[in-house]
Amino acid sequence: MALTELAIKASKPANKPYKVSDERGLFLLVNPNGSKYWRVKYRFLGKEKLLALGVYPEVSLKQARERRDDARRLLANGVDPGFHKQATKMAMVANAANSFEAVAREWWAKKSVGWSASYSNKVIRLFERDVFPWVGARPIADITAPEMLAVVRRIEARGVIETAHLALRVSGQAFRYAVVTGRAERSPVGDLRGALPPVKVSHFAAITEPEKVGELLRAIDAFSGTFVVLCALKLAPLFFVRPGELRHARWRDFDLERGEWRYLVTKTQTQHLVPLATQAIGILRELYALTGRGDFVFPGRDRANPMSGATINAALRRMGYNTQTDITGHGFRAMARTILAEELHVKPEVIEHQLAHRVPDNLGTAYNRTKFLKERRVMMQEWANYLDNLKENVISPNLGVA
Repeated sequence: MALTELAIKASKPANKPYKVSDERGLFLLVNPNGSKYWRVKYRFLGKEKLLALGVYPEVSLKQARERRDDARRLLANGVDPGFHKQATKMAMVANAANSFEAVAREWWAKKSVGWSASYSNKVIRLFERDVFPWVGARPIADITAPEMLAVVRRIEARGVIETAHLALRVSGQAFRYAVVTGRAERSPVGDLRGALPPVKVSHFAAITEPEKVGELLRAIDAFSGTFVVLCALKLAPLFFVRPGELRHARWRDFDLERGEWRYLVTKTQTQHLVPLATQAIGILRELYALTGRGDFVFPGRDRANPMSGATINAALRRMGYNTQTDITGHGFRAMARTILAEELHVKPEVIEHQLAHRVPDNLGTAYNRTKFLKERRVMMQEWANYLDNLKENVISPNLGVA
């Protein structure tokens, strides 16, 4: 006799599980705790088997009968419904493990160890906001170039072309990781070369006129903010490293006796060495008395973290400088590059090595942290002396400083 919804609802729990039969092997198993499970009994290769079809009422009587009929069709084609269900589940699990999101998160977890916290967070937020919602659940091996183009076009439509390029770049790296780990045969991102308009290059504001540099240095000396920020401002032109490298500087990487600062350039994953002028060592020794017990040379309000990425630019604005047109924390690099070449006549390759730029030499070496080290030590001391003279307004008509 066929089951009805009324009969199902009237089936009350008992001390032991019992069955309420429908037709063609389908029955409802009623458990002592009141739960009700759909099952279908079938025979395959002469052996009696059971197949679970779901839980009532999430799976209705009508849906249970449809699932029973699907199982019977498989049997008619010589397929074991139980094995088919298990294989389908395993395929779904495999697809989930090999989805774009799963692979991209795995790649990010491995690569982000060597990144700054800000860049690491930027990449994963970009994935979560702009990529995963569209292709995250797709098997990474099945994603096509048009699909990825649609992803970055949505970002481009918001007017943030730099973000669109970044999304394409990090997605391409995730695809390449999938290839080397055997989860995809190729990356579709390579087919999208030139699909996005180029990023308009905007140079960081910088002061490169010696007289104005002297004015800036005097303004820094008169800065009325915290001592930590004052020291960061004084050291920024002496080091001319990237702002993120300056604020993430750690005491363990400094050797004040040898006059060296060694650290990993996260942008290029290369070791870099900054020779320290005597003026820089003096500032660091004074600062060490305040922050030397911690990890960071320039800690923030929470001493377990470095000062904010906005600190230097905010300090420059407090001093009256426009960070859009006058000077930024990154502008100290352009300041040094320009003046070292034009006023102190330092060889370009020495400057570029100190800037940790990847400029191949005649032997094809992209960067070597110790190359030109003798010349760089001399340059850094002469640069510090030159800045002191500018600050004191001592100008020579020939070499720029007396």
